[in-house]
Amino acid sequence: MSNPTAAILVIGDEILSGRTRDSNLHFLAQELTRVGIDLQEARVVSDRHDRIVEAVRALSGSHDHVFTSGGIGPTHDDITADAVAEAMGAALGVRDDALGVLKAHYDRMGTEMNEARLRMARVPEGATLIDNPVSAAPGFSIRNVHVMAGVPRIFEAMVAGLLPRLTGGTPLLSLSYRIQKGEGEIAGPLAQLAGDYPDLSMGSYPFNAGGSFGANIVIRGPDGARVNEAMTRLAAIFPE
Repeated sequence: MSNPTAAILVIGDEILSGRTRDSNLHFLAQELTRVGIDLQEARVVSDRHDRIVEAVRALSGSHDHVFTSGGIGPTHDDITADAVAEAMGAALGVRDDALGVLKAHYDRMGTEMNEARLRMARVPEGATLIDNPVSAAPGFSIRNVHVMAGVPRIFEAMVAGLLPRLTGGTPLLSLSYRIQKGEGEIAGPLAQLAGDYPDLSMGSYPFNAGGSFGANIVIRGPDGARVNEAMTRLAAIFPE
């Protein structure tokens, strides 16, 4: 049986403008690989309601899981909850469980639970909360869409709490081999080797170090014995 598939939707004008560098995609890719969920697509959209709705609908229809990052804070441009609710055809409103989490948090801090903070208690009907141990404001899962904060520290904590609830597959194993030859020289033999192992993924990643050209070849697959066998053959073709 093949692994579940996934996509990530990164939301925010600050990403597209270059003001903020995204790290959540990198983190999520590593974590999903570890639990056997294949991340197959990544999109970045602006803080526009229609764009978010369109992307959520498209990705949720073509992948087993969709993870979103960003746009669930207290300000006017935090519109992810609204857009996801529309995309999923669910009513959006303040939920007692989310409100309770936030109220307890702000009571401990001695901070007022104002209208802006109340926005973070709005959750689509039928959704399950995702715990936020960093700043309390929860994310949520509705069907196969998992909505999380954009702040990396919070996103990472939410992912850590969410993944044990999801069914994964077989983790991908990988080995890397460095070849001191240009890609033009190794492309033919590498293609032939890849053809002999259709169950594995073989990637070539060129480098130029101090004027020396070469490529790092990465072989990935769920079967460690097959990965080792293919790597042994690669090393025999291109000995160090």
